[in-house]
Parts: sequence; C-alpha cells; structure tokens
Amino acid sequence: MSQSKVQTPPRVALITGGTRGIGLGIAKAFANEGYALAINGMRPAEQVADVLDGLKEQSPAVQYFAGDIASTQTHQMITDGIEEAFGGIHVLVNNAGVAPKERKDLLEADEESYEFVMGTNLKGPYLLTSRVAAWMVRQKSNDADYQGCIINVGSVSATMVSTNRGDYCLAKAGMGMMTQLFAARMGEHNIPVFEVRPGITKTDMTATVTDKYDRLIRDGICVTPRWGYPEDTGRVVASLARGDFAYSTGQVIHVDGGLTIPRL
Repeated sequence: MSQSKVQTPPRVALITGGTRGIGLGIAKAFANEGYALAINGMRPAEQVADVLDGLKEQSPAVQYFAGDIASTQTHQMITDGIEEAFGGIHVLVNNAGVAPKERKDLLEADEESYEFVMGTNLKGPYLLTSRVAAWMVRQKSNDADYQGCIINVGSVSATMVSTNRGDYCLAKAGMGMMTQLFAARMGEHNIPVFEVRPGITKTDMTATVTDKYDRLIRDGICVTPRWGYPEDTGRVVASLARGDFAYSTGQVIHVDGGLTIPRL
C-alpha cells in the first residue's frame, strides 16, 4: 500500500504596502513561488479585493491586514493575525513607504511632513522589525531547521540627494543603517537581513513626475535606458528570500538600471 506524502506547510511572508506598486510586484513574485502571504496596506479590504483575488490565484493562502504601519498597535494586530492564521512567519519585507505630501525646499521644512514621512518610512519598519525579529529567534530556538529572512526596501534616495524632499532621503538613509543593525544582531541566529534599493520605478508614487523622468531617462540618467518596474524588484526580493545569497547578509542590492554608477 502506497503511503501518502506528507504536505510541507508553505513558507509565510509578510509584505507591508503589498497591494500596489513595488509591494505588489514583490507579493506577486512570492505568490508565484508558493508562499502564504500576509499583506498589509492602508486601504479597506473591500477596496483591494481584486488585488487580493489575483494573488490568491497563485498563493496557497492570503490574509490582508489593513492598518498604518507607523503604529505599534498595527504591528501587534498583524503579528497576532499571522500567528492565528499561519502559526509562524519566515520572511518580513518592509516595503510600505510614503512620499512627502508636498515637495518643499529644505529651507521650508515643516514638522508635520517630517513626522508623517519618518513614521511610515523608518519608525514603523524599525519597531515592526524588532517585534518580528524576536519572533523569528523564538521560532529558530524551537526548530533548528527554521529559515527566516528580513528584507528592507529602501531607495537610491538613501545616498542621492533631493533637496525638495529631505525627510524622505533621511528616512531612506536611516533604513540603510537599520539593515546593518539587524544584520549584525541576527547573524548569530543565521537569519540574514538585506536591503534592496530601487531606482526610478513606475508606480503611483512617481505618477506625478512621469514627464520629468521620461525626459531624464531619454537623456541617459540610467545606464539601462528604461523605467524600472515593480516586477524588477519583486524578482530580486524573491531571490533573497529563497536563500540564494545567504552569505551576503547586511548587503544592499541596487535595482536601479545603473542609476547610481558614478560616471564622468
């Protein structure tokens, strides 16, 4: 009599800001690889139903958690929900991000914009990662074969100056240090931490400056003469989560078409 094959539970990935733009590109890549998905976004579930239905066509399970990633209450709600739905987590992708509501010169910086951008782009990811990383360590202590991974989606703005959105640049630069901090802390547990820095990517965040970047790309600002797309970043993040670069913890992978290559 043939024995039935034991089904291995799918790996579980949490993707913040996963219903649009780069986050959705990452979610699609993970769904194609068979991950169970925990997706966070700001919009009510009924407004993203079509997106979630599309992910469910590939993923074995999709859970949606609506909430502001800048809030620690949202963090608890998400992690409690993941534990209830899936029992654990393997991959955290800190992708959620906002642009300043209004681009302003540095000499006109205001506290409201600073707090808004920093809350979502740095404070929230930092505190969420602390919570999830501790959970990953507990899972590792209970299962020697457990494989966790943390991936931060930063930006070329971590090192490239935009004087009309200083708060955004500061947040992304801070994420670069955050990546190294958690890589150093999680190394003893063999849980790698990476950062991916997309360049000029066609999303709703860049929709208002499409003409500007169309012109710059035509003029050669990127070595690869085209826009980046969410799926470009998605493929890289999926590869990192798969373990293809397990000995490269703390490293930054640019997905920018050569934008950051210094050229004369």
